[in-house]
Amino acid sequence: MTTTTINKLSFHVDEQVTLKGWLYNLRSSGKLLFPQLRDGTGIVQCVAFKKNISEELWDKLKNLGQESSLTITGKVRADERAPGGFEIDVTDAEVLQNVEGYPITPKEHGTEFLMDNRHLWIRSRRQHAILKVRHTIVRAARNFLDDDGFILADTPIFTPNACEGTTNLFEVDYFGDAKAYLTQSGQLYNEATAMAFGKSYAFGPAFRAEKSKTRRHLTEFWMVEPEMAYATLDDVMDVCEKLLSHIAVRVLEERGEELKVLERDVARLESIVAPFPRVRYDDAVKILQDGHAKGEIENRFEWGGDFGAPDEAYISEQFDKPVMVHRYPAAVKAFYMKRDEHDDRLALGVDVLAPEGYGEIIGGGERATSLEFLEEQIEAHNLPREEFEWYLDLRKYGSVPHSGFGMGIERCTAWMCGIEHVRETIPFPRMLYRLKP
Repeated sequence: MTTTTINKLSFHVDEQVTLKGWLYNLRSSGKLLFPQLRDGTGIVQCVAFKKNISEELWDKLKNLGQESSLTITGKVRADERAPGGFEIDVTDAEVLQNVEGYPITPKEHGTEFLMDNRHLWIRSRRQHAILKVRHTIVRAARNFLDDDGFILADTPIFTPNACEGTTNLFEVDYFGDAKAYLTQSGQLYNEATAMAFGKSYAFGPAFRAEKSKTRRHLTEFWMVEPEMAYATLDDVMDVCEKLLSHIAVRVLEERGEELKVLERDVARLESIVAPFPRVRYDDAVKILQDGHAKGEIENRFEWGGDFGAPDEAYISEQFDKPVMVHRYPAAVKAFYMKRDEHDDRLALGVDVLAPEGYGEIIGGGERATSLEFLEEQIEAHNLPREEFEWYLDLRKYGSVPHSGFGMGIERCTAWMCGIEHVRETIPFPRMLYRLKP
């Protein structure tokens, strides 16, 4: 007897197979039972004829509760009307556990209840689809970078300093008197590995202690952060648009069924094709001010400020694909950003704004190469010089133009799936008032 998985049933038509999984749903019609089995790779409807199985097995199947664990043996039958295109004519089954009182029933549940039961909620079809899309995004991003010559060089989670100060970081005791912080970005360390390998990237969790409850924020999230030696701001924008285009193609090719479950408008994803519009910050401000003049925006945006979520949404609405806004005021960007040689007020940074109100998906730019400039910035930002000595070494020993960016996996997943809140894009979200399960 062949033991297989639901996603491989097409290779076993008219054969007897055994599937191992959990009961997703069960309905009956006279002398027929229709248990739906899920095994993590898919869901298949099984058909049990009372005359074809023992009375004892019939009673066991008939009384199964949702999410009972069992194996089913039967003949694979192609059926275009069936979900997935196949059914299993049951000849035998083994019940490992008959579940009673499964908390998440087909009835409507509130978000807090579902989040409290997140360890079970991820079994549902919608959450399953979202997390499969996330998997494809992660794999696509890594494959793109690997194929483009980047070396994976992961960076520390415990750090002695922060990229932009410690205001929004989690502080932890580190063996006595020493203090450490959970990283908010691996970027500074990425600069070191890029100087060693030419092109490198880190992929891992990041932590922000912002007391934010918006639909776009998590306390713990994942980022992929590439860094390139001998690269400019334009090089960063080139890689950003190629990466996002590649991810969209992979999601469309590999996750068609999941996108159907999510009722995603795939035309939106099909439009994610390089090149993307490149808009200077100055011009983006003009877009906002024109919107205010037309009465489409309540408050008039003034040059020099950072964009909020409504600002980013309005800017992106003017385009049919992601838009890259670059050359922000240096005052709203990190201390390590290189200044525009034509206008010292501007930093050579870029934010990639996704359409449909999903906001910033990528943030990055060109890094300052001058030792003297960075020393001045560290002092101006009241950062502890001793904690950045190693970083300054990168400007003492072979400094070159270099650039990079970070892409948030959860925001990208929310955008690709077309869902409202990032809390559904990670198996176990950590938010302002949520630390469990």
